[in-house]
Amino acid sequence: MENVSNTVKKTNGKYPEKILQFGEGNFLRAFADWMIDEANDRGDYRGSIVLCQPISQGAKIAELFERQKGIYTLVMRGIEQNEAVEKAKVITSVSRCINAYDNFDQLLEIARSADLEVVISNTTEAGIVYREGDKVTDCPPASFPAKVCVLLYERFKAFHGEMDKGLLFLPVELIDNNGGELKRIILQYADEWQLGEAFISWVKEANKFTSTLVDRIVTGFPGDQIEYFQEKLGYEDNLIVTSEIFNLWVIEGKPEWAGIIPIHKGKANVLWTEDVTPYKMQKVRILNGGHTATVLAAYLSGCDIVLDFMKDEVFRTYLKQLLFDEVIPTIPLPEAELKKFAEAVCDRFANPFIKHKLLDISLNSCAKFLARCVPSLLAYQEMKGELPKIMTFAMAAFIQFYKGEKKSEGYIGTRADQTVYQIKDDQEVIDFFAAVWAAGDVEQIARKVLANKEFWGGRDLTRIDGLDAAVAGHLKAMQMKPVVDVIKELL
Repeated sequence: MENVSNTVKKTNGKYPEKILQFGEGNFLRAFADWMIDEANDRGDYRGSIVLCQPISQGAKIAELFERQKGIYTLVMRGIEQNEAVEKAKVITSVSRCINAYDNFDQLLEIARSADLEVVISNTTEAGIVYREGDKVTDCPPASFPAKVCVLLYERFKAFHGEMDKGLLFLPVELIDNNGGELKRIILQYADEWQLGEAFISWVKEANKFTSTLVDRIVTGFPGDQIEYFQEKLGYEDNLIVTSEIFNLWVIEGKPEWAGIIPIHKGKANVLWTEDVTPYKMQKVRILNGGHTATVLAAYLSGCDIVLDFMKDEVFRTYLKQLLFDEVIPTIPLPEAELKKFAEAVCDRFANPFIKHKLLDISLNSCAKFLARCVPSLLAYQEMKGELPKIMTFAMAAFIQFYKGEKKSEGYIGTRADQTVYQIKDDQEVIDFFAAVWAAGDVEQIARKVLANKEFWGGRDLTRIDGLDAAVAGHLKAMQMKPVVDVIKELL
């Protein structure tokens, strides 16, 4: 079978290299690179992407890109208008992929290019960090911010500090204020390496650092379905990547910066804003909170993947009441916008192409419940003067899920159908729950869990009027009847 590079014409391969992208992995190729390719197709943009493999370890993906002339296929699968759909798009906007450790001189050459305008990065949560010992003379330095500092210094020298030669930075690493942190560490290196006040001022004033929020599930290379895709597409593609259809990129920066990379004009769901905070709240409370508040109860009821509970009428109703009645009122964004996002979340959970295991989502649920669910519970109670009934039950289901016994293979729970499961969390969390459940009295268990300030960001949740009694009541009910029957009484 012919390779994609011999079958598909590289329609967007002629454009100047305007974008340098640190990170050649599945996420950016299924997210940012797709958006850029769409903009090139529309004629809104005319730029190519240079991918950079920023770490020394790992597969030599640059060689695959060279073999395939930078061409690969993205397959997006999900629910649209209540129907399962599958869409394939060949991406042709990548000009090349380089390895920073094999070809650092090529990176320096790109830094000196007048065509370069944008830097996109996804170097994982551990990427935007300071690393002691990196030097400006390293080829390359180990940390990502140090690499960028070297590249910016090269560019500064090449263009003699011209203010219009600064770059737009679009980091997508999953840390708060990712652009601000990247800028801070770059400046730390510039000061440490004594690169001069003129360069430091140029970094601050000529370059544009955004902070971003991204949202798309990328399922990666479909190794178990590769024969299906080859037959469907009619060619071989060793770089094919799969994702859901939904996408969201919220970029905190000046509105006029959007004109530098106009990916917001088409299918891509790109939003420029001066404050990304409420959109983070939207994602954490609706998407992540919906997961955390549902999956533990669903698992205890016999579901094994997210799709299982979305096929169950009781749990679909539970999820919608949770999101629309209890979570959305707590978020400071327009109600219509929040409802649209929540409807999309329900469609995403019902995606038949994604088999998301509930036990995988359950990992470290204690910290997840604090970050994703407790803020909604507290805000609702403060606004309404009463407890949110679904979220209060979710708290009880969380405690019930952590009912287990310490065994040689770990801390083990048993659900009603006698399926055993391992409860995975920090050791101090496991030790706490093992001790409280050994006591056996659900009222004491509820009080002790809610009073544990280390779990709840320094708060004693028993101070919320009626919460410990309500949680204890749900726990008591779950000892006597199936979890799903307890839920039915709430709806």
